[in-house]
Amino acid sequence: MRPQHLTRLAALLALGLIPCAAQATNGYFSHGYGVKALGQAGVGIAWSQDALAAASNPAGTALVAEQAGQQARLDLGLSWFAPRRSAEIQGNAFGPDASYGGNGRKNFFIPEFGYVRALSPRLSTGLAVYGNGGMNTEYASNPYARFGASGTAGVNLEQLFVAPSIAWKPGADHSLGLAANIAYQRFAAQGLGLFAGFSQAPGQLSDRGTDSSLGLGLRLGWQARLSPELTLGLSWASKVRGRFKDYAGLFADGGRFDVPENYGIGLAWQAGRDWTLGADVQTIRYSRVAAVGHSLARLLQGQPLGAAEGPGFGWRDLTVLKLAVSHQLSRELTLRAGISHARQPVPGGETLFNILAPGVVQDHVSLGASWQLGGGELSGYLAYAPGKTVRGSGSIPAGLPPGGFGGGNAHVRLQETLLGISYGWRL
Repeated sequence: MRPQHLTRLAALLALGLIPCAAQATNGYFSHGYGVKALGQAGVGIAWSQDALAAASNPAGTALVAEQAGQQARLDLGLSWFAPRRSAEIQGNAFGPDASYGGNGRKNFFIPEFGYVRALSPRLSTGLAVYGNGGMNTEYASNPYARFGASGTAGVNLEQLFVAPSIAWKPGADHSLGLAANIAYQRFAAQGLGLFAGFSQAPGQLSDRGTDSSLGLGLRLGWQARLSPELTLGLSWASKVRGRFKDYAGLFADGGRFDVPENYGIGLAWQAGRDWTLGADVQTIRYSRVAAVGHSLARLLQGQPLGAAEGPGFGWRDLTVLKLAVSHQLSRELTLRAGISHARQPVPGGETLFNILAPGVVQDHVSLGASWQLGGGELSGYLAYAPGKTVRGSGSIPAGLPPGGFGGGNAHVRLQETLLGISYGWRL
């Protein structure tokens, strides 16, 4: 494939991915990148298997090029994502107990693209295009109507990453990688007009259509073969700055919405001729992004929405442990599986605002397989995040507006199913 054709393909895929990048498992980040990693709970920091490797660890670009026989590898994939989100309000003075479904849009289709090429035995380059994460809710029956809101309520956040990478092998057993994270974000909110009286910019809080943001960050990575059987990997990604000016009255710091810093460590162990085990520990620093990490309690302390250091969704940093296993059943067929468990990012006292963003699933199980088909490789996976409910604990402020919302609690719930397929070529 000629370079100009590859560039056009990546651009077309990126444009196609923009309206369908809403996904969430670990908070609002994807649980993994690349169909193979998605089939093993996202394990990939030390275990690079396809041309999407740079999304987890850019040092893996060198390993994938090596596996391709110092040639090029191209991967195209598509995932079907079906989140089920809902909320309840109980014990509130402004209305009876009620349940709400946030599934105005039920299905999302998320493409991915990866390309890796060896420039020399020591230097490799690549390009990964993928949905980093997102969140979508759409409540036909507005949960905030009892407080004075009207219309359909919900948000839509989409994050697309385009990540060119380069990896260098200073020695046979080590590789260092660098990727540029070009982050394109889109956001829209509707049905939140009741919060206008609590905002420093009430005209830039809700129903402003879709706004977008473009930012740049870095991901650094290292991989090392500690022995013929054991590989260690480290990965770190910087915060990526973003701002939604049309929602300067909703998000803290005048609409600032950064992609949080994240980092991790991974191991891959060749436990036998046909068996490989892997583990990753990843941390996502949601609390360091004001719009996400600041508590809604700041609103009651006199800080309006959109203000400097203003209120947010109250998310904590998230640390997730991922475990995976693969078995090469035959020369043509490899089976894989994974499980993961994450800390709960949403505290019980923050559920009122998180009706809009119930990124509360914690556990994840997945199965995957790859088939060698002549000059290519077909891979698929099925993943499931069991439903998780976070029950509010004093989450609706007592009293009457402007200081309260009648007390009681909001409870939020999320469940997810994913199914995906990809095809990889050596070029």
